[in-house]
Amino acid sequence: MRFDKRVELAKEKMRSLFPETPLQYNTYLSGLYNSEIYLKREDLSPVRSYKIRGAFNAIGAHISINPFVKKFVCASAGNHAQGFAYCCAHFNLEGVIFMPVTTPQQKINRTKAFGGSNIEIRLYGDYFDQSLRSAIEFAKLNGGIFVPPFDHREVIEGQATVMSEIVAQMPNNTCPDVIALAVGGGGLAAGMVKFAGNKRLKNGFIFVEPKGAASFTTALLEKKITRLSKTDNFVDGASVAEIGKLNFEILKNVSKEAVKIVEEDRVCATMIEMLNNEGIVLEPAGALAIDALKDLKERELRGKKIVCVVSGGNFDFERLPDVKERALRVKGLKKYVILRLPQRPGALKDFLNLLGPDDDISRFEYLKKSARNFGSVLIGIETKVPENFKKLFHKMNKEGFMFEDITENQAIKEFII
Repeated sequence: MRFDKRVELAKEKMRSLFPETPLQYNTYLSGLYNSEIYLKREDLSPVRSYKIRGAFNAIGAHISINPFVKKFVCASAGNHAQGFAYCCAHFNLEGVIFMPVTTPQQKINRTKAFGGSNIEIRLYGDYFDQSLRSAIEFAKLNGGIFVPPFDHREVIEGQATVMSEIVAQMPNNTCPDVIALAVGGGGLAAGMVKFAGNKRLKNGFIFVEPKGAASFTTALLEKKITRLSKTDNFVDGASVAEIGKLNFEILKNVSKEAVKIVEEDRVCATMIEMLNNEGIVLEPAGALAIDALKDLKERELRGKKIVCVVSGGNFDFERLPDVKERALRVKGLKKYVILRLPQRPGALKDFLNLLGPDDDISRFEYLKKSARNFGSVLIGIETKVPENFKKLFHKMNKEGFMFEDITENQAIKEFII
C-alpha cells in the first residue's frame, strides 16, 4: 500500500481516539504579516501535542500484527510520553515509561493522569540518553515493544496525518503556499513532506529549529547525520542532538534555505505575544513555526496562504518568569549592567537620578567591593522602548560612571543572573 494511503487509513482509525484538530484562520497574524495565516492547532489534541498520532499508529500497527502483545515501552520526558500513556489507556495495554530523574513533577503527574493504572513510570538517569538505553534494554529483556519518539516507520505515518488533515481542512479546496513546522527528531517533518510528495502537492515547506539544537541543519551541511556534542534544552520539544535516520533519508534533499534557525529568547517573545494577543498557551517548540514568520521577506509573505503547525501547548507556568525575562531581553527592553559604584555618600542617589521616567530597576545586588573606594553592583533595568537605554548609557558615561553591559555575555549571565 502506498504511503499516502496508509496515512489516510491511519487518520480514519485515529478518529476513534480524538477528533481532528482545528485549522484556524488567525486574524492577528494575518494582519501583522499581510498574509492568510492559519494555525494547525495540535495543542488542542487530548495531550496538547501531535505526538499522540505517532504513538497511536505505532501501537495500533503492532496490535494488528500480534494482538497478544500486551507490554509496550517508551522513553520520554515530555509529549511522547503523554501521547504514549494516553494510547496505552485507550488500548488497555501495559505501558512502561522511562524518564530521567530530573523530569519536572508536573510532567510526571500529567503522564500518570493520561495513562492511569495502565502505565508504570520508571525514573532512571540524569539525562534522556540514559533513560533511552534503559528503556530499550528493558524492552528486550521483558518481551516488550519499544515505541520510539520519531525514528520509526509507523510513527512517521502517524505524524503525517497532520498533513492529511490540513489538505482536507483548507477553505475552498485550496492548497497552502507554505507550511511552517518545527523540526526536532524529524518525525513530523518527514511524514508531512512524504505525504505531500505522494499527493503531488505544490506547497512549500519551512522547517524551523532552535539555535541550540540545530541537528537537521548540521546534517544537511555535513550531508550525513551528525550528533551534536551539546544542545540547549530550553525548547525541549525540539531539542534533539541527532535527527532520526529514517527521517533524514526522506528530508536529505531539502534546500538549506528552507530551514530557519531561531534563537531561544526570540521564541519566548513569540510565546508572550501569542498569550497576550490571542490567549493561546504555547510551549517553546509550539511557537517555533509562528516565530519563523519574522525571518521571511515581504515578498514571501504578502498575499500568501501560510499554515503554521502549532506542535504543542504543554507549558509549565512555573517557567513563565524565565520566558518573560528572555522576551524582554530579546526585545531590548531589559538589560543587565555591572556598575562600579563609588563608595561615597550620595553616589547611589546620583545614579538613580539618571534614570528616565520609563526606566525601572528590577534587580539590585552588591557583588563585591572591587577596591577600597568602589563596589561592584549588578543592576537589572527594564524600560518601555529600547531607545531609552541609549539615552541612559550616554548619561552614565557623561557623569563618569564606570559600567559594563553584560546582557549578551552568556558566560557571565550563567553565573550571576
